[in-house]
Amino acid sequence: MPTGIAIGLRRAAAFALLITLATATDALAVTKVVPADAIQHVGQTATVCGRVASAKYVTKGRMPTFLNLDQPYPNQVFTAVIWGSVRPKFKEPPETLQGKTVCVTGAISAYKGKAEIVVEDPGQIVVQP
Repeated sequence: MPTGIAIGLRRAAAFALLITLATATDALAVTKVVPADAIQHVGQTATVCGRVASAKYVTKGRMPTFLNLDQPYPNQVFTAVIWGSVRPKFKEPPETLQGKTVCVTGAISAYKGKAEIVVEDPGQIVVQP
């Protein structure tokens, strides 16, 4: 038969586990932002959702693919950058996402005053229904 101390320790352990799980769940929550607001979230990990207004695969240098959400290049407000070394991981060429609504998750950085996420895995881009 458990003693009062043992019951108290079990309750304390259960409470500590609940607090740990709640904290971990909050840490996993990712902020959703619209492309125009992404520049205000530089340095944060977030999910940026919008329509791919233009997509361009460049066959020079590091062979990037640029997916510009909501506004096409050169007026883009947010870009998902996929380097050529990552392209083979995609089942379909990333530029086929043009016209589709997608959510891109990752660390937001800035390049020449515009927000971007460098995509390192296809799982970072989710096509919305």
